Amino acid sequence: MHGRHIIGMLYGSAAQGRQDGFCGNQGNPGACGQVKVVSFFSGLGGLDKGFLDTGYEIIWANDFDKFAVQTYRANFGAHMVLGDINEIPLAEIPDGDVMIGGFPCQPFSMMGHQKGFEDARGTLFFRIAQILQDKIEKGRKPRAVILENVRSLKTHDKGNTYREIHRILEQELGYHVFCEILNSADYGVPQTRNRTYIVCFDEEVAYAFPPKQELDRTLQDLLEPEVDQKYFLSDKILPTILSGGTGGYRAKSEIDLKIARPLCATMAKMHRACQDNYVTQNGRIRRLTPRECARLQGFEDSFVIPVSDCQAYKQFGNAVTVNVARAVAQSVKDTLQGMGAWTE
Repeated sequence: MHGRHIIGMLYGSAAQGRQDGFCGNQGNPGACGQVKVVSFFSGLGGLDKGFLDTGYEIIWANDFDKFAVQTYRANFGAHMVLGDINEIPLAEIPDGDVMIGGFPCQPFSMMGHQKGFEDARGTLFFRIAQILQDKIEKGRKPRAVILENVRSLKTHDKGNTYREIHRILEQELGYHVFCEILNSADYGVPQTRNRTYIVCFDEEVAYAFPPKQELDRTLQDLLEPEVDQKYFLSDKILPTILSGGTGGYRAKSEIDLKIARPLCATMAKMHRACQDNYVTQNGRIRRLTPRECARLQGFEDSFVIPVSDCQAYKQFGNAVTVNVARAVAQSVKDTLQGMGAWTE
């Protein structure tokens, strides 16, 4: 389904796009079993785990990174599909009660022209919108959609990117849209990690984002007591890591922070201490281990890490913090229950 054909099709009642006989999108999907979730841009499964922990069933997930897929499958199962979401036929994407995904932030090429989905063409959000539109046309409209993105989404391209996303979700797809920036440190994890969460429902509801929680642990509480020597910094690289930058870029380098800086996907490159996290152990300075990064993203130690350190750093740097995902999943569950769209 492309561009102009979609414009103006989706105004009307909140029930529009839901077909009688479709258990997953009838008013009471839980009566047929667990509320079913379809996941996009799933990575190693941080967002998915938050929903699994809250009682949802992930029936299908997708990512194009073969190493992230390897980690996901090792922990959650074979319902993860490897491939480019733009190349997967719409007919192969199953119906779900809830759709979730952490899509990349990309500029829109035709911003402000108000040409329906064409404003988003070429972006991965456009593909999400296409998938939703396809489900709506088939009477399989998801009751809720939860999207995660970087903190700067609302200011990206002078705010145009988010305005188009909001407009398409609301005016083109008929969802009621809520948006908030949530920090991992406010949900029990000692990491400053602000991310934009967009929560949508197919009918008008009084939704509230999850309340903040008191942080009762520090980065030091999550450190492994003994680690391999390879994680310690050599005398040669130490001055570079601890420097404040070069040229026009200067920043204060700090180590042993109580609340970690945001984990990033390029941690394997070992940035300066003004960007990455370093700690002192037995009088020596070292980087974080992949297991410590997993803990900083809310994963238990039972979480399997089947890939190299380089890939693990990338995956945990890209991950959604499980604690935040779980809190959002619970708030969505509470709302679905209020809608009569969830039963235990």
